[in-house]
Amino acid sequence: MAHVSRVERAKQNDLLSKSTTLYIGNLSFYTTEEQIYELFTKCASPEDGGGIKRIIMGLDRNTRTPCGFCFVEYYTHAEALASMKYVSGTKLDERIIRCDLDLGYKEGRQFGRGKSGGQVRDEHRQDYDPGRGGWGAQAQRLEAERRREVEERYADAQEGPGAVAGGGGDWKESEMAVPSRKRGRSPDDEGDNARMGHHRSRDDMEVERM
Repeated sequence: MAHVSRVERAKQNDLLSKSTTLYIGNLSFYTTEEQIYELFTKCASPEDGGGIKRIIMGLDRNTRTPCGFCFVEYYTHAEALASMKYVSGTKLDERIIRCDLDLGYKEGRQFGRGKSGGQVRDEHRQDYDPGRGGWGAQAQRLEAERRREVEERYADAQEGPGAVAGGGGDWKESEMAVPSRKRGRSPDDEGDNARMGHHRSRDDMEVERM
């Protein structure tokens, strides 16, 4: 097995010594292909038959959106080495990016390998990184589970004994059921008013006589 490992390692070193492909890491999820092209074309040598052959954006396996890495393929090995020397460790979108020689792009490698579809590094990340989707995928799942548990406990409390009436509907019904304190008019009231009117008429009559 050790012999096989040495052979594989020697083969990989040979491929890297001729590689024209770079793996670019620590990109912002919002960095565009155009921005990457603009930066890496500075190390291209079109006058020597070189230049950027293609850029393959790394994508979330589930959402098919950028997830923080890409492959830049040049026409010459010298261009790839120049990018490693002059671009790796510089800032793009306020992030320090890194460049490594790659064995060569193969279809399928553009997708993240993390459980959530993105990169493995973002699966276990504990810090908040606004350029890479906020909290790490595991932390986001734990937070979602915690919120779901809280909502379920709240729902159980609402349905259990002594639950608070929802929406205020029950209170409105109870208010409607309370009898009004204002006494309704009755025939007796009409009689009193008539009598009061009768007394006023007699007084008027006395004034006229005076």
